[in-house]
Amino acid sequence: MGHFLKVFLITFFITILLVMVGFYSYLKVFNPLDDIGPIDGIDIEYYGDDNTGDSTATPFENAVKNSNRINVLVVGLEHVRTDTIMVASYDRKNKIANIISIPRDTLYERPGYKSNGLKINAIYQDENIDGLIDAVQKILNIRIDKYVTVDYNAVIEGIDVLGGVEVDVPFHMKYTDPSDNPPLIIDIPKGRRLLDGKTSLKFLRFRKGDLGYANYPNGDIGRIEAQQIFVKEAVKKLLSLKLPNFINSVYPYVKTNFSTTQLLALASELIGFSTENLKADVLPGTGKYIGDLSFYVPENEEIVKLIYTMYGLIEEESTQGASE
Repeated sequence: MGHFLKVFLITFFITILLVMVGFYSYLKVFNPLDDIGPIDGIDIEYYGDDNTGDSTATPFENAVKNSNRINVLVVGLEHVRTDTIMVASYDRKNKIANIISIPRDTLYERPGYKSNGLKINAIYQDENIDGLIDAVQKILNIRIDKYVTVDYNAVIEGIDVLGGVEVDVPFHMKYTDPSDNPPLIIDIPKGRRLLDGKTSLKFLRFRKGDLGYANYPNGDIGRIEAQQIFVKEAVKKLLSLKLPNFINSVYPYVKTNFSTTQLLALASELIGFSTENLKADVLPGTGKYIGDLSFYVPENEEIVKLIYTMYGLIEEESTQGASE
């Protein structure tokens, strides 16, 4: 099975967040706007501040209606493949963000499709972004308001503009996959190193070592921890960067149905957001073989708990352990 791109989901979210904040800051300085109001084109009633509720609605429906959240589908692309799929949900009033990562092998049954066509990462190529949005809405039972797609080249270009990112490489990362297109060769020695864009991408992609070389001792948890450290270091460097340079490098690889006005309005609300208020979860589910293929089967009961927690209907402590 090919070793495809797995850039850590928070990297995509932070990239989008910084691009939006960058646009806002850049235009406020170089093309000042008198007023940036609420986000046009998003149902005001759906995101209203009316907390009176509806006596005929369920508690969840009232929680959603009275929420200040905007739900954005964020997709990391490797050419036409959706290699990373996640929902970034941002509470605009309380400046709290949730990310739900949806594994690419997630089972999603579609009439007329069999085998690999039942995996969620096959939808984009067949039905484009609209089909993927529909599938994610049905799996999570929440409305997707907007979408953003990011090509992995955004990571390469963005890191190069930063002048690289310095991280502690925990062990000699050595992995080779000649079947990848182009062939993937990762060879990053252990130690404190300044990684350029291409090497950073390899650092983020690394999952396992060649025979005789080291792996993360605690598997994907160790990989996620290393990637979190990388993201924090990248954000620190960005704080001292001239934002127009970063924007010019990254934005060509970003596609979205946000209008410029909506981006600016959301960016203004993101100012003051702290990554300490960012919670990341993986879609609850279990791995299972169906025939000869491996699938990730969603656990609907646990998904409901996750979404209810996000909207404040269940206390955080009741779902501890669901997050990875």
